Amino acid sequence: MSNRKQRTEIGRAKRWVIKIGSALLTDDGRGLDHAAIRAWSAQMARLRQSGCELVLVSSGAVAEGMNRLGWTQRPHQLVALQAAAAVGQMGLVQAYESNFQTHGLHTAQVLLTHDDLVNRTRYLNARSTLRKLLDLGVIPVVNENDTVACDELRFGDNDTLAALVANLVEADLLVILTDQKGVYDRDPRQAGDAQLIEDAEAGDTQLLAAATGSSSSGLGSGGMASKVRAAELAARSGTVTWIASGREPQVLEKMAAGAQLGTLVHPASGPLASRKQWLAGQLQSRGRLLLDAGAVRVLRQSGSSLLPVGVTGVEGDFRRGDLVSCHAQDGAAVARGLVNYDASEARRIIGHPSEKIEQLLGYVDETELIHRDNLVLL
Repeated sequence: MSNRKQRTEIGRAKRWVIKIGSALLTDDGRGLDHAAIRAWSAQMARLRQSGCELVLVSSGAVAEGMNRLGWTQRPHQLVALQAAAAVGQMGLVQAYESNFQTHGLHTAQVLLTHDDLVNRTRYLNARSTLRKLLDLGVIPVVNENDTVACDELRFGDNDTLAALVANLVEADLLVILTDQKGVYDRDPRQAGDAQLIEDAEAGDTQLLAAATGSSSSGLGSGGMASKVRAAELAARSGTVTWIASGREPQVLEKMAAGAQLGTLVHPASGPLASRKQWLAGQLQSRGRLLLDAGAVRVLRQSGSSLLPVGVTGVEGDFRRGDLVSCHAQDGAAVARGLVNYDASEARRIIGHPSEKIEQLLGYVDETELIHRDNLVLL
């Protein structure tokens, strides 16, 4: 398809989210595979040193906890899973921190729950923190906060979490490293002539059907179907997903070079269109901002962020992270987007330059009232 990028272009992606599964990290359940972690860390360090921004979503906490506790089967009881995660997270983070430090890189532990990405304020807080860490050259190591997540508010698997993190940071590329070479048209363990699907489009029902026959290793909570669904989630912000074997030597550097390996899942439309469509179609407006003529002109002509100085009025009782609509003085709808300040705070800073925000509020989080990445023109 015409909107599909070539592998060499994808390999040059600026911002990567890399997810590594439990079977890989724990050597199929025999405790953390420190040699493999050391090899992946070295590859990621070279990517980072070449200018890539990296977020690592790492499974393995529960599996490592099981190993430390002497458990041979993944427990079904939530509290037992939480306990295993708490024990295993210590070894997992320590392994990454020590390996990245040998390359002069800092890591940051980021534990998220489903509620962090549903609650608008916490969503923007997580987004701001991750983006700041990337700006600082730090590699965030993300995992689900298993010790506090309740059963009905879990991501379900780290494939889903990785896709939502890709949405959160507007990643160019989501890499899912697994113990299989990619998505096959049939289960390769049952059909010797199964063919690797090298390129597909997010939302392709045939791709999901092909992946559904794949089972998980028993260590993690997802299978190949969860990886295809994750690719669909990632595609809504225009992210390409690359599913490949983590056991392929130098797999990340081969990806960066555009190698012909694994399965690429392309979004149906480009990053801007996908994200704007998602933003425009999924949320309900909670308030209105009235803009002066200059702000309307800048938004329409250059697609810039909306600054407080260009806003003349605030209507509604919205919270940070809510969707608000933006209108010209004659009432014509101009845009809508996710606002960075509560309505009461917005009323205090409108009409003022961004450098006055801290003076007016006592703090400053974002210099924009609505960032252009969270703004869609109407």
